[in-house]
Amino acid sequence: MSDRQVGEANLVVFGETLLELAQHDPSIVVVTSDSRGSGKLVSFGQALPQQLVELGIAEQNLVGVAAGLAMTDKKVFAVSPACFLTARSLEQIKNDVAYSDHPVKLIGISAGVSYGALGTTHHSLHDFAVLRAINNVDIVAPADNFEARAVLRASLSHPRPLYIRYGKKAMLNLHEANTKFEIGQAITLVEGSDVTFVATGEPTEPAFLAAKELASWGISCRVMSMHTVKPLDVAALLHAAQHTKVFITVEEHSVCGGLGEACASILMEHGISLPFKIVGIPDEYTVTGSQSEIFEHYGISKMGLAKLALSLLERV
Repeated sequence: MSDRQVGEANLVVFGETLLELAQHDPSIVVVTSDSRGSGKLVSFGQALPQQLVELGIAEQNLVGVAAGLAMTDKKVFAVSPACFLTARSLEQIKNDVAYSDHPVKLIGISAGVSYGALGTTHHSLHDFAVLRAINNVDIVAPADNFEARAVLRASLSHPRPLYIRYGKKAMLNLHEANTKFEIGQAITLVEGSDVTFVATGEPTEPAFLAAKELASWGISCRVMSMHTVKPLDVAALLHAAQHTKVFITVEEHSVCGGLGEACASILMEHGISLPFKIVGIPDEYTVTGSQSEIFEHYGISKMGLAKLALSLLERV
């Protein structure tokens, strides 16, 4: 594994890329509940005022307006903090967007525990679970700047409603320049035969670093960026489980109803049994601290994941 460079926060890349796309496509419209806090949307509004609608702190209205604009063949991005977008506006997502089949791009910013010490009111540890349970909504959590840009470009032609989750942390660039990105297809960052790490979003970085640490100890790790939480890449999951000894999922989400439980159900349905662990936020109110402190506390870290892999390998 070669050394990688640290890039920008995915939220910043989102704002820059969206502005770039919209400057060449007047059908792109952004609807937001707080443009000042939404990843460079102030710059977007200054450059393209006719393509931005600011609704203030009114998330239910935001989704309803976005669905209405999508009916007029606009390419609509509904942007709001993930914790509010997927809780306050859940009924509007379910009925106005998904049930009505409008391909709105729902952008959840400052997701997971990005807001750190602001606590559970501002954490979005439920969004994968609730949206997985709603028909006709796809879910993507980019792992680095490359995926953050690629999913936005792919979203313009995506035929279904799409939820994209962005965090605030500066991200390690994990991908090579020629990497292919497609919604619904996992990307294998590292091949390996002992341990499989399946990660989504920002925790993909510590999974990658854990694999690098384990490699120095002679342990071969496969690392998959499962950027699309729904629909899952079933073929990639089964192949990894059949060719490694231990399986670990990693997510910035509750262990209830997220990536880990989705992967577990697929493996069980296909009769695959191996040491398996879901790493995420336990079913409790999180400890107080920064995102990095919360990650460290719950083992979503390079050494936490490396030690977990070693303990599971002892069961093989």
